[in-house]
Amino acid sequence: MSGSAPSNVENRDGFKSKWGFILACIGSAVGMANIWRFPAMVSKYGGMTFLLPYFLFVVLIGMSGVMEEFSLGRWGGAGPVGSFGRAVEDRGGKRGIGEIIGAIPVIGSMGLAIGYSVVMGWIFKYTKMAITGELFGLGQEMSAIGGAFGSVAPETETLGEGVSMMVQNGIFGVGNGVWIIIAIVVSVVIMALGVSGGIEKACKVMIPLLFGLFLVMAVYIATLPGAMDGYKFIFSLDPKGLLNWEVWIFAFGQAFFSLSVAGNGSVIYGSYLGKDVEISSSARNVAVFDTLAALVAMFVIIPAMATTGQEVSGGGPGLMFVSLPFVFNGMGGFGWVIGAFFFIAVLFAGTTSIINLYETPVAFLQEKLKLNRLVSTIVIHVIGLVVALLIQPWTSQWMDMVSIYICPFGAALAGVMFFWVMKKQTALDAVNEGAKKPIGKGFYPFGKFVYVPLCIVALIAGAALGGIG
Repeated sequence: MSGSAPSNVENRDGFKSKWGFILACIGSAVGMANIWRFPAMVSKYGGMTFLLPYFLFVVLIGMSGVMEEFSLGRWGGAGPVGSFGRAVEDRGGKRGIGEIIGAIPVIGSMGLAIGYSVVMGWIFKYTKMAITGELFGLGQEMSAIGGAFGSVAPETETLGEGVSMMVQNGIFGVGNGVWIIIAIVVSVVIMALGVSGGIEKACKVMIPLLFGLFLVMAVYIATLPGAMDGYKFIFSLDPKGLLNWEVWIFAFGQAFFSLSVAGNGSVIYGSYLGKDVEISSSARNVAVFDTLAALVAMFVIIPAMATTGQEVSGGGPGLMFVSLPFVFNGMGGFGWVIGAFFFIAVLFAGTTSIINLYETPVAFLQEKLKLNRLVSTIVIHVIGLVVALLIQPWTSQWMDMVSIYICPFGAALAGVMFFWVMKKQTALDAVNEGAKKPIGKGFYPFGKFVYVPLCIVALIAGAALGGIG
């Protein structure tokens, strides 16, 4: 039983090319953490002082957690529910127990997708505002820029207050309902076309364009007065800073969450991977290009802020939708173009991430309820839309709840399934399938005794510090 994938997934859709898979995985990993958090962390903790530990953790997590999740999904031939169930079965246990546990990462993926739906609504609206010149027309009047975002993203302290606000004012009376619907429709259209016909093709277009747009922006910003101060800061190194435990814990968190190890998206994409594809090279490519995406975003944002004599004092939506429009609007006429390029690139990053997040629950309906692709896609997105519209004023807290608690827990569960529940030889066979040479001897013990505990560290540290990635 353990030697072959379950019959119900033998004819599943999948990626048609190795680079289609890699670009889709890069798309899932390249998200808001790369754009609105990574430059802020580099700024806060001192350029190379932060980057060196970050690079180290990218290598360690990429060559353990990312490989493990790809391998688990491909071996299981399913998402986390089916793959966890098969792992428990491989050990001689009841499949149903593993499937119940596998539902946790599915819930995490759905929860994060709902929060992302709200964020994507903001991004779609700001992309339109940037292209039409409406955003540039706000000038550098901070009250106008901040007020524009405030009208799009109202805030409440509790979920109950947020839902009450939306119900009392009507879904379209407050917030950003129309653009959330547009974001959901775009996701539905891409995903309804299937893995190869929709997700793979979309990522093959969007990811290269994303990198191209960021490179163009980086080159232009490099020519502006003051940009050099940003580069000097990026390449600065404070040896004493490397003794600061905060640098290491937040560098770890940035790498951990940026690589999207959560027991869901990487597992489901791995399940669509051909048996002849080498897992190690795929994981390496994903880690490299995800890091490059973060770096090019950094080389745009930090030097851009430096042109106005500012540091990136804070990350999150405030950086993307308030601070950066202020900076772009101060670049003269070409600032309009830079602002448009920036939000188009962010739109591509967000779209490739959200389709990955929705893919796990969509595949779950296909696998367990035997619904066809279109019905599964519509059902999941309708649920996501309704909840997203209602939680708009509580989006930040919603995202924190899911990312701090459920995502690292899902990563830990996937790691436990692969390194602790599955038989050692089964796990090694799974990761070595399609490989030109067997994986090094250090992979399995590192994953079992270092990576899995690190997932627990991410959960505990995130809960204690209010999030680390």
